[in-house]
Amino acid sequence: MEQHHVRSLLKPSAYPDPTGSVELVQTHVSYIFLTDDFAYKVKKPVDFGFLNFSTLDRRRFYCEEEVRLNRRLCPDIYLGVAEVRETPAGAAFVGDGRVIDYAVKMKRLPADRMFDRLLSAGLAGEPEVRAVARVVGIFHLEAEQSPEIDTFGGLDTIEANWAENFQQTLPYCGITLSARDHGFIREWVERFMTERAGLFAARVGAGRIRDGNGDIHMENICLGADGGVCIFDCIEFNNRFRYGDTAADIAFLLMDFDFVLRPDLGAAFLDEYTRITNDASVVEVIDFYKVYRAFVRGKVESMRLADPQIPENEKQAAAARASRYFRLARGYTVRPGLPPTLFITCGLTGSGKSRLARELSLDLGLEIVSSDVVRKELAGLRPTDRPGEGYGTGIYTDRASVRTYGELERRARAALGGGHSIIVDATFRRRADRARFGTLARNAGTPFVILHAVCPEPTIRRRLDSRQKDRNEPSDGTWEVYLRQKDGFDPPSDREGTLLRIDTSGAASAMVDAVLHGLELLPCGKS
Repeated sequence: MEQHHVRSLLKPSAYPDPTGSVELVQTHVSYIFLTDDFAYKVKKPVDFGFLNFSTLDRRRFYCEEEVRLNRRLCPDIYLGVAEVRETPAGAAFVGDGRVIDYAVKMKRLPADRMFDRLLSAGLAGEPEVRAVARVVGIFHLEAEQSPEIDTFGGLDTIEANWAENFQQTLPYCGITLSARDHGFIREWVERFMTERAGLFAARVGAGRIRDGNGDIHMENICLGADGGVCIFDCIEFNNRFRYGDTAADIAFLLMDFDFVLRPDLGAAFLDEYTRITNDASVVEVIDFYKVYRAFVRGKVESMRLADPQIPENEKQAAAARASRYFRLARGYTVRPGLPPTLFITCGLTGSGKSRLARELSLDLGLEIVSSDVVRKELAGLRPTDRPGEGYGTGIYTDRASVRTYGELERRARAALGGGHSIIVDATFRRRADRARFGTLARNAGTPFVILHAVCPEPTIRRRLDSRQKDRNEPSDGTWEVYLRQKDGFDPPSDREGTLLRIDTSGAASAMVDAVLHGLELLPCGKS
């Protein structure tokens, strides 16, 4: 569709239904025009090999397929295919002029009921996740199965999908992922397919290859106020991406939970899903397919960089997301090499220890327990509340700190007892506090890793000044607090445990790589 046609479709008069405004949302393959009550999705005339919308006939066919397939999980939302016509005023969905394109017409779903927004607002949790899992589980049990569909669960197809992904991401090496990581992930994937070939054959034999959805993630799930679940926008453009192992279908959403640092929700989904489907072997392949989903998501975000119609600021955001997805894909491959481990951060306020904890959690799937959050929980406050108390007073007295570290220790003991790694995010500025956690790790028979966060003082001061304006920041640290903490700081030594001194002033990827190299989970080499 030409740009003047796009501009025409931003006019309310171009639509058959009354609307006060029209909003345009772009993806790398679609223009989505949002009116007050409806959404019109026009496919871009692109050909990526795995997706070909280059001709008018192809766009009409795939619009029809999109409606047909999505009605399986959203029967009341997809209304049909609308014709884009040529009129004297430009392109429109009205009139009797020449048909110049087609669009999928849908009821507009309420933005505030999308799963990602509900989760961010604290309005969705385990009950909602289990409701989604039940819908997906029943859908998979009833989804079409055939000898033709079974072939898409075989290694030949899986290997072809991966080969295509690795080839198509080569242009982004050095941009959104490193050549080293590209090769590292490829080696892991090829090794897994070789060593676990029998597992893929067993999945086919067990009837786990179905005509699924192909694109189940948080942004494609709408939860009705009545408890209903609508999962929309499935893959219609390539059977190869929709036919496949049901594990691959749910891996997208599980990866999504990991991406937003909520692996607990992924665990709840998997528990409910396996109960519904009685699919015990799904756990043996789920991480393989999580790698696939994260890698594909990184590829798709990277492809936005080549679209001349996407604004530069959106491209920069897409590049950042792509890098994180590729990091997550790599993280899944290194996690098996990490035994249950107790990590603690160590550093003064503003040193970047919480940022380091969050970034490492993404790569290694670590549970985080934060002193800033726990301290306020124990005082009956919300994490973002600002009590306005000075250093050493109120919730920051020595007594309150002892109570806080005691709760941190309890939660760490529970995690290690369950065989899980955990990262305790606190200043740990006193040697005695670190020693308690070191003893905890020794008693649990697990490694004890001290992440000493350091960076230049001017950087710390800028962070602390900026932090005061961030209403979502749980820390109450200030420059004055930093100076007070500095006077009483006991620097950690390598006699206390595995000590990793991490410069937090640079990119997130550099911080995480330094940790992974220190733990010998990632070989040294060119990034």
